[in-house]
Amino acid sequence: MNTKEEILNELHSELTQKLLEKVRDPDCKASDLNVARQFLKDNGIEAVPNEDSPLKDLIKELPFKINATASNT
Repeated sequence: MNTKEEILNELHSELTQKLLEKVRDPDCKASDLNVARQFLKDNGIEAVPNEDSPLKDLIKELPFKINATASNT
């Protein structure tokens, strides 16, 4: 018989796999991506943009500049 922890681990694993399938689907919707984003955040997964990474490329394409020293004026 599965313990509660084993069942939750299996559920987490299945959810991870289904989300990955959704994200890889060419017809993936923004709402699917948002669910995946929140899943990663809830699980403490963060990314730092490194050179030659897709995240760095995405940041370059954003239509605004990120100002780390922005004032509150």
